[in-house]
Amino acid sequence: MVGYLRSPKLGALTYNLIHNWATGLAMLGIGLWLPSFPVAVAGAVVIAHIGMDRALGYGLKLQSAFQDTHLGRIGKDRG
Repeated sequence: MVGYLRSPKLGALTYNLIHNWATGLAMLGIGLWLPSFPVAVAGAVVIAHIGMDRALGYGLKLQSAFQDTHLGRIGKDRG
C-alpha cells in the first residue's frame, strides 16, 4: 500500500503483485521444495490472507483508486 503514496498506478501494481494466488503458491511451493519451513508457512499465510480478502469482498486493485477493485468498489459508497 506504500506505493499509493507515489501514485495509484504504482500502488495498484505493487499491491496486486503481492495479493495474487501465484505469489502465495510460488512461495509455498519453493518452501516445500527446498525444504524451508518458514518460507512454506509464509506462502500458506499469503494464500490464507488472499482467501480472506476475497471472502470479505476485497479484490485486486484497479489503477483508478485504492477503493476500486476487480470485485467492485469498497467502502461506504459500495452498493
